[in-house]
This record gives sequence, C-alpha cells and structure tokens, in this order.
Amino acid sequence: MKRLYYGYAAFIDDVKALADSLKNEKFDCLIAVSRGGLTFAHFLASALNMRSIALIRAVSYDDRQKLAAPKIATAPDLNGAKKALIIDEIVDSGETLQAVLRALQKSSPKTAFKSVALFQKPSASIRADFFAKESADWIDFFWEVDPRI
Repeated sequence: MKRLYYGYAAFIDDVKALADSLKNEKFDCLIAVSRGGLTFAHFLASALNMRSIALIRAVSYDDRQKLAAPKIATAPDLNGAKKALIIDEIVDSGETLQAVLRALQKSSPKTAFKSVALFQKPSASIRADFFAKESADWIDFFWEVDPRI
C-alpha cells in the first residue's frame, strides 16, 4: 500500500477550509474521537471558536494491526445538545464511525449528529458528512511521525 505523508502546512489549510464549510452549521457540541481525532478537534474547535468539546474513545488498530471490531468507551453526556459534530482524522473502513454513531445515538437519541474527517477512504462503508481529502493510501499524520517520542 502506498503511504502518504500529511504535514502540518496541509493540515492547517484543510482545517481552515473545513471550518469555513462548517461555520453555518451551528453545532452545540464537538465530539473528538480519541486518539486520532484529538489534534484535529483542538484546531477545529479553535477555528470555530467553540469550547464545548466532548470525547469518545474508539480503538480500531493495535499499532498497524486492525482489530476485528472497534472498541468504544462510554459515550459522553451531551447535556441535551441538539446538534453535535463527530471529529476524527480519517474514515478508513467506516467501522469506527459507525460504532461511534451507534453509541452516541443510543446515549443521546435526541441529538442530531454530523461527522467530519480530514481523510475519507473511497472504500469505506460510510462517508463523513464533511471531509478534506479522499485517498486510498495509508496516511502518515505529522502528529504520529514528527518526531516519534
């Protein structure tokens, strides 16, 4: 599989473009999918001037080994939010986004959910409502490889 390095400059451009696309959506809450969506969620929250950020933990990979099914931690309490945005760095197979949506819809059935990702894989079983780029490549995000600690 081809690997694509995703650097800081491209990331900043994409955050700005996505924030511009999202500015009229009026979300009550942002939901970062941990761990991959944390950096993106922080920058997007700043760009949208939002402070209401929740966290949901989803584990789909053990290093580079894909797990049989995503492991989802307890969904956050959204305090009656009417509209929330799920933020992750990539929709790969789509299994994580589907599992996160199921967990959130179960815990907050009156909340409408939209999703945003930096990358969307064309073969995914579900598409993010908003995304910056589509690629079938393995993405090496700068925050994962610059530098390895």
